[in-house]
Amino acid sequence: MIRSVTPARPGYVRVVRVSAWYDLVIAIGFVTPWTYVSMHDALSFTAEAWGLGAVPELDLWQTLYANLMGSVVLIWSVLRVVRTLPVYGLFDGVGRILFSAWMAYALAHGASRIVWLFLGVELAFGVAQLVPWWRSRGVDDPAHAHARAHVHGRPADAPVRP
Repeated sequence: MIRSVTPARPGYVRVVRVSAWYDLVIAIGFVTPWTYVSMHDALSFTAEAWGLGAVPELDLWQTLYANLMGSVVLIWSVLRVVRTLPVYGLFDGVGRILFSAWMAYALAHGASRIVWLFLGVELAFGVAQLVPWWRSRGVDDPAHAHARAHVHGRPADAPVRP
C-alpha cells in the first residue's frame, strides 16, 4: 500500500525542509549588494547564453529590493531548516503561490524568460506543500489532529481553552 503524504507524516516535513534548503541556497545571492552583483551577473550571463531575453541593468532600487527580499527569505529559510514544522509548509506554500503570481505577472509584461526557471520551482514546492493540507482537511485520525494542532500552536493532546 502506498501512503499518501500528509502534513502529519515525516515525508511532508522532508519536503518542507528541502524547500527551505533551496531557498537558503538561492537567497544567499540576494542578501547583500555585493552578492547580488554576482547573482545578477550570473543570471544575465545565463539568460543571454540560453537566449531567454535580457535581464535589466543593475540600479540602486532593484538592488535594494533584491536585498530586502533576500534577507527576508534567508531568515524564513533558516527558521524552516532549524525548526521544521508542518505548519511552516502551509505558510510557505501560500507564499510560493503569491511569488508565482507575481512572477507570472512579470513574465506577461516582458520579463526575461529566465524567470520561468524560478517560477517552475516555486509552483512545484507550492503545490507539494499545499496539496497535503487540502487532502487532509476534515480527516479525524490522530495523526491529522496532531498536524492541525500545530496550526494552532499547541500540542495535539493539550486541552483546548476558549
